[in-house]
Amino acid sequence: MAADPYSILGVARGASEKDIKSAYRKLAKELHPDTNKDNPRATERFSEVSRAYDLLSDKEKRGQFDRGEIDADGNPTMPFGYGAGPGGGFAGGPGGQRGFGGGFGGAETIDLGDIFGGLFGGGGGGGFAGRGGPRQAPRGANVQYRLEVSFTDAATGAAQRITLSDGKTIDLKLPAGVESGTQMRLAGKGEAGPGGNGDALVTIHIKSHPFFRRDGDNIRLDLPVTLDEAVGGAKVKVPTAEGAVMLTIAPGSSSGKVLRLKGKGFARKDGTRGDQLVSLQIDLPQGDADLAQRLEGWRDQRPVRSHLGV
Repeated sequence: MAADPYSILGVARGASEKDIKSAYRKLAKELHPDTNKDNPRATERFSEVSRAYDLLSDKEKRGQFDRGEIDADGNPTMPFGYGAGPGGGFAGGPGGQRGFGGGFGGAETIDLGDIFGGLFGGGGGGGFAGRGGPRQAPRGANVQYRLEVSFTDAATGAAQRITLSDGKTIDLKLPAGVESGTQMRLAGKGEAGPGGNGDALVTIHIKSHPFFRRDGDNIRLDLPVTLDEAVGGAKVKVPTAEGAVMLTIAPGSSSGKVLRLKGKGFARKDGTRGDQLVSLQIDLPQGDADLAQRLEGWRDQRPVRSHLGV
């Protein structure tokens, strides 16, 4: 039987939903397999933390556990006629996770909406209907998946076509504000059981990008510009998550100057979007004799390092 879920997350039994969610997110970031590839124990702990959060984030299951009606695996403590049903956990694949493959044809579309909407709603669970109430057969096991999403798809909320373990293909809409470690629930898409199917729990991993960096809801980009573009000003093409746009550089722009492209960042849960912050980086040519000759004898006398105390 699994360890006490409250102890695993490091919260008290009376902890609020907010405290439980905060503890889970902190541990998930620390223990995520992508940042602990050489630490099998961290991967095992990540699984334990995910299972604990799966139980405690479900109000019905949490109540049943607190009343002693189900154990930490989500199985009835006294099933009477039913074998101890399988609890939530990883199934198949490396590290106990299932990965998504491609697939086409007859796709079902699921919009999960809010980033954590599926974690706190629905889902149900096998177990007892209440003290003295009718016994229920245990549900099938939850199945955990790991979904890799490109940086630009995550920023724009592009639908992801996935194939579940039963071969069924689904077009999954990413929630606004998605980030690595976000967990989404597909109700009834887990293993079959006497009391109904378990759920599929999808953990999102956003892949890194060659030149974009995420800063909260914003996207940062270092943009090389030539000396003549910086001195005289120019209109230059700049990449964004949705394609290239034109950006105006004012005359006399220095390296480090940040320009803002409104609404070109990550989608937020309130329907707005972050921005793209473009940092100018003047790229000087190496060994350009003509440029050296043009600057010969010219010196900039400004005290540009005075704010550093030198």
